Amino acid sequence: MEQKDLDNVTEAAQTPVPSNEYEREPVPKSSLLKFRDFIGMYAGEHCAGTEIMLGPLFVAAGVSAGDLVLGLIVGNLLAVLSWIFLCALIATRSRLTLYYQLEKICGRKLVTIYNLANGIMFCFLAGAMITVSATAIGVWFKFPMPGLNDIYPNSAGWVAAVLAVGILISLVAAFGYKQVAKFANISAPWMVLVFAAFGIIGIKQFINVTGAEISSFADFWQLAETRIWKGGEPLPGQVKFTFWHVTFFAWFCNMAMHIGMSDLSVLRYAKKPWYAAASASGMYIGHFMAWISASALYAYQLHLDPSNTDVLPGPMAYRAAGLAGIICVIIAGWTTANPTIYRAGLAFQAVMPKASRFKVTFATGLLATAAGLFPAIAMKLLDFVALYGLILMPMGAVIFVDFWWMKKLGLKRNFAQLCRKSFNMAAGITWFAAVAICLVLVKFANIQIFFVGLPGWFIAAGLYILLSKVYQRNAYIPSTSKEAE
Repeated sequence: MEQKDLDNVTEAAQTPVPSNEYEREPVPKSSLLKFRDFIGMYAGEHCAGTEIMLGPLFVAAGVSAGDLVLGLIVGNLLAVLSWIFLCALIATRSRLTLYYQLEKICGRKLVTIYNLANGIMFCFLAGAMITVSATAIGVWFKFPMPGLNDIYPNSAGWVAAVLAVGILISLVAAFGYKQVAKFANISAPWMVLVFAAFGIIGIKQFINVTGAEISSFADFWQLAETRIWKGGEPLPGQVKFTFWHVTFFAWFCNMAMHIGMSDLSVLRYAKKPWYAAASASGMYIGHFMAWISASALYAYQLHLDPSNTDVLPGPMAYRAAGLAGIICVIIAGWTTANPTIYRAGLAFQAVMPKASRFKVTFATGLLATAAGLFPAIAMKLLDFVALYGLILMPMGAVIFVDFWWMKKLGLKRNFAQLCRKSFNMAAGITWFAAVAICLVLVKFANIQIFFVGLPGWFIAAGLYILLSKVYQRNAYIPSTSKEAE
């Protein structure tokens, strides 16, 4: 064999191949991952470029320093506990994807509707992450970028940047969860340092322009209360935030992942339920440190020019940390979009089980890339995340009730599989009714969207129990069926 041929063989051996993702079977023990794999994934996913868009919300909402810090401590703790006790306990027992778990409960037709809706929303979410990364590339190559009110792409440079980032992200996601976790573990430590630098630089900028002397924590806290999170009136069009707003925002901004059970697909690889405590790396690095750091940068921007209320991750990061800030935002967008596209690929894979997972996931990434071309998605990210969580939350309650309570209540678990039904009416009505009730509360009772998730979960759980009692009463169970555990 010639040297050229040997080189080709070596290159092929080093190229990752699509792995078995166990879409319709439990993950075997041989494929379980270590705790550190989840630390990197959660830190990378939640310490992302989008945090530079989310953090300024608290400054714009006129929150006080005390309410912000205490609310983030409590809210993020509740989110971690939700991952452990609601999601991971089921994930490590069933070791099934969210989509296959729902198929056994709800039936093929209902889950097809759910998977299509879920996959499309994941694509929009990943598209927003790609948009964030593209704003950093825009600073680097100096092409025109869309404004906050733009809907469509406004330059060839913008289109090229989004396509380049999106294709690279899609390839990483298509090679499977192990490649996603590997990419996050490589990127996360460096990103954490840069996000910490954002906060330090933001505080230092305030010190320089105000002449404040910081020699103790009390001096720093006074600066925080009087210059950054002043607790005054919110910016025009914003809602005033209190401790409760911050707490429920931090808890429910990822409601789709923990209470909505989307992370069943990820945590099925965990050896123990407590591995979900790795989500704390995302909550207290991304949703605590990174939000606070971004808040400081935005408050400084408003201090220099109160009329400049724009929130663009790339330019904000560049002003704070130069080239390192640009690279951080690009990679941070990748580490968020990677697992999001992976989840969306699994959703579409469940609809087309015979299709190649690699091809489905890569095509999903291209759909997310197309969504990323439209900046309006990223600019409305807060509203989208809140609505997305509400849409998925009822099915999370259905899974929880079905897994833990049905047998205790004398009802059948995995009803669609047991009765060979393609549409479990009890689950379907629960899903549509619970979402409708929550939206009515938001629209007509003037309850902010982040506050309706908690009562909405109990409404969904109660509806599913009551409807199941009625629906299962006269249901025909084939004599050859055995209740699936």
